[in-house]
Amino acid sequence: MTAAAPAAPATPTPLSRLLALGRAETTLLRRNRTAVFLALVLPFALVGSLRSILRVAAEKTPGLDVNGNLVTSSMGIVLLVVVYTNLTTAYTARRNELVLKRLRTGEAADGEILLGTAVPSIALALLQCLLLAVGGAALLDLRTPANPLLVLAGLALSALLLTALAALSSAVTRTVETAGITTLPLMLAAQFGSGLMIPLESMPDTVANLCRLLPTTPALQLLHIGWLGTDGTGPSAGFAGTWAPAAPPLLLAAAWAGAAAWGARRWFRWEPRR
Repeated sequence: MTAAAPAAPATPTPLSRLLALGRAETTLLRRNRTAVFLALVLPFALVGSLRSILRVAAEKTPGLDVNGNLVTSSMGIVLLVVVYTNLTTAYTARRNELVLKRLRTGEAADGEILLGTAVPSIALALLQCLLLAVGGAALLDLRTPANPLLVLAGLALSALLLTALAALSSAVTRTVETAGITTLPLMLAAQFGSGLMIPLESMPDTVANLCRLLPTTPALQLLHIGWLGTDGTGPSAGFAGTWAPAAPPLLLAAAWAGAAAWGARRWFRWEPRR
């Protein structure tokens, strides 16, 4: 009786490679105490100050939902800190350690390497957003999202956009220590121009319309419309009524995400900056 031939090794798939890269990056992330602090503590520390800012804005903007804006804006801050800031540092560190260069010699495509590195940050940010949603519903007596599909679209497009922007920012970041400087302009623009710290409804119309064109505003605005059911201070339009006001930011968010992904593919640096 002849012995059975050994089974052929399983061929790696893009998903298996992504998961493998994600597990490796998770291990590296756990070892970096500064990154863990920024990812876990800083976003929630900013939430406390955000509530007082929104209360002041509500005094000048009748109909502003303080609790609803608190939850959606907190999600935006979590995405900015955990995905954008943390990933810019991670891409810069892995590039300077020649980790990314070595990965390119394997089977993984460039996009798989970048996305695999981003998996832990995106997963952590989405988990924190879920905790914020559950906590807001339980502690602030918020109504359920008017359109959960728009909330999911906002989270997905925000994660994709900020991952690509992190790759672009790392291209102009020489060292890990300077990542805080290179990410600062976009962080400030997003916090104060995308309706996170200062609601768009509280701004003059001309300023608000310009801020709606910023790269981070449309995707984050989808969170607002999807949860509150309105793009302003009016009553909720319900599930069916949210699609019309959500259409412009949805299309613009997809366009910005696509442009940022193209830019990341075009200008991302795989070699250490000299």
